[in-house]
Amino acid sequence: MEKLTGLIVKAVSGFYYVEAADVVYECKARGIFRKKGINPCVGDHALISLHDECKAEVEEILPRKNSIVRPPLANLDRLFIVSSVSEPSPNTLIIDKICAVAVNKGIEPIVVFTKTDLADCSRLTDIYRSAGISCYEYSIKNENDKDTLISLLQGNVSAFTGNTGVGKSSLLNSLFPELDIATAEISRKLGRGRHTTRHSELYKIAGGYVADTPGFSTVDIERYELIRKNDIAGCFLEFSEYIGQCMFTGCSHICEKGCAIISAVDDGIIPVSRHNSYKIMYEEVRKIPDWKK
Repeated sequence: MEKLTGLIVKAVSGFYYVEAADVVYECKARGIFRKKGINPCVGDHALISLHDECKAEVEEILPRKNSIVRPPLANLDRLFIVSSVSEPSPNTLIIDKICAVAVNKGIEPIVVFTKTDLADCSRLTDIYRSAGISCYEYSIKNENDKDTLISLLQGNVSAFTGNTGVGKSSLLNSLFPELDIATAEISRKLGRGRHTTRHSELYKIAGGYVADTPGFSTVDIERYELIRKNDIAGCFLEFSEYIGQCMFTGCSHICEKGCAIISAVDDGIIPVSRHNSYKIMYEEVRKIPDWKK
C-alpha cells in the first residue's frame, strides 16, 4: 500500500479530492475522523493511502496554520473580500466582519470592489486603506486591474469570499478564463444574485492556488466565526496604536469617557463606519450565552 502527502483541493458529498504527485485522487476519509470530530477541508495537507487504482483513503490531516469555518478552508495566506459597488450595494458590516475574522486567524485580508465602471468607490477605498487594509478597485474593462490582482495571487493560497451576487466567480473567470466557473445573473427584484458556487474548490493558478467559495446573504457571527469579546478590538488594525491608551483599564471602546479609540473616531482618524461595525460585533458576542461560547 503506497502512501502520499497531498493537498485537498475539493470536497463534495463526503469525497475528498487530493492532489499528490501531480495527480488528483478521489478519496474517502477514515471513519475515525468522525469519532474524533476532525473535519477535513479544502486547503488541508493530508496523508493518503492508495489501496488500488480505484480506492484511496485520507489517513491523516497534517497540522494547519489556520482555518475558517464559513467557507470551510484551511492554510490560507490571503482572503480576498469581494464587494460590488452596485447591484448589490456594498455592505461595510459584512466586509468588516470578514476582515476581522481574517486578522484573527492570521490571514491577510484584501478588499476588492468590483463593477467600478458602474459607480465611484473612492470613499470606500479610503476607509479601508486608512484602516491599514489592502484595498483595490476592479473593472472587467481595465487590464491594469487584472494584472494587479493576478500579481497578488502569485505563489499564495488564497480564497475569494463575499455576499451573493458581488461577482466572485465572474471576477475569477475574467482573470483566468480557462476556469470557466458557472455564474448567474443578478435578480432585479431582489437586488442580489443566486448561489452558483455550491462548494469550495482550489484552482491551481499563478504559481499558487485560489478558491472560489459559495456566497451568502448575511454574516451571523455565531454561524460564521466566533471572536472573543476582548479580542475584537485587536482585529481592527487601525485600533492597534490606541489600545492601552484609554483613561480606564478594561475599556470596551463602546461609549466610555476617556476612550482613546473613540477620541480617534471623533477626530476623523478612525472611520465612523469601522467603529460602528466594531460596536455591533462586540454587542453580538456579548449577547451570546456562555454555553454557546
